[in-house]
Amino acid sequence: MRRQIIVVFFSLLCLALPPTWGADRGALFKVTAYNHTMYLFGTMHVGTPEFYPLEPRIADAVKGASTLALEIDPGLDPAIAAHALKTYGMTIPGATRQALAPAMRARLDRALAKAHIDPEAVVPLKPWLVATVLAMAEYARQGYRTDLSVDAHLAQLARASKVPVVGLESAGSQMSLFNRLTMAEQVGFLEESIGLIESGKQGVEVSKIVNAWRTADQGAFDEIAARASRDTSVSGKFVKHILLEERNNALAEKLAQLLEREASTVAAIGVLHLIGENSVPSLLGERGMSVERVY
Repeated sequence: MRRQIIVVFFSLLCLALPPTWGADRGALFKVTAYNHTMYLFGTMHVGTPEFYPLEPRIADAVKGASTLALEIDPGLDPAIAAHALKTYGMTIPGATRQALAPAMRARLDRALAKAHIDPEAVVPLKPWLVATVLAMAEYARQGYRTDLSVDAHLAQLARASKVPVVGLESAGSQMSLFNRLTMAEQVGFLEESIGLIESGKQGVEVSKIVNAWRTADQGAFDEIAARASRDTSVSGKFVKHILLEERNNALAEKLAQLLEREASTVAAIGVLHLIGENSVPSLLGERGMSVERVY
């Protein structure tokens, strides 16, 4: 279970067209400055065989790039990821369960059983990580696999063409963000996740995000961003302000530096970083860079 968590976290979302057509997926932007060009692509951290091949513009851009930048390099040493997981995701065994009211413990047990997760596997996990494991299980239930993530696919394309792959973030920096939540907030995060699973809303949202990505549906992405901006739940506010907006600023800074250094790069980050207010493309535009949406 620990290794599955690590793979999903770094690879931490059926198609009408035949896969050989290489249809548009996600969102693609062309950013220019300093007489240099960067293609900025929105990824999913899960996938299915039908996602591939990607359409020629992004695939060819990766093969011809001087560098491919990802949130986390899928080739990350598992020991580094394991250390981050232990540092930021583990607690005293049983502490999470004890923090839940008896009725919520029963609801957690039902959610774990539905997801076919051994309750003993989550005993040492902090509440936020239990919620993450349950969310991962919903993707898996719908057939989306972490070993077929778009990030991993792009890394394979790059390495086959001897293009260097760099990570924009570290395992520790990503996981440490969740430690900003107090124990009470983490419990609220988990309780909200269980409620979404019970209502079926989580499964519906997974489908909406994946379908928007696989069809490069800008209107659907706008609706997803609008819903996120209105979400006042503990998890919703944390995702909006910390996992997206705060990270977007840091990602935009690193991408601007990369664009200044190198003439022809590709950056591929989770597609939710590319939509809505304060998105990475809008932040790069505010820096005076030319940002063109390809699709």
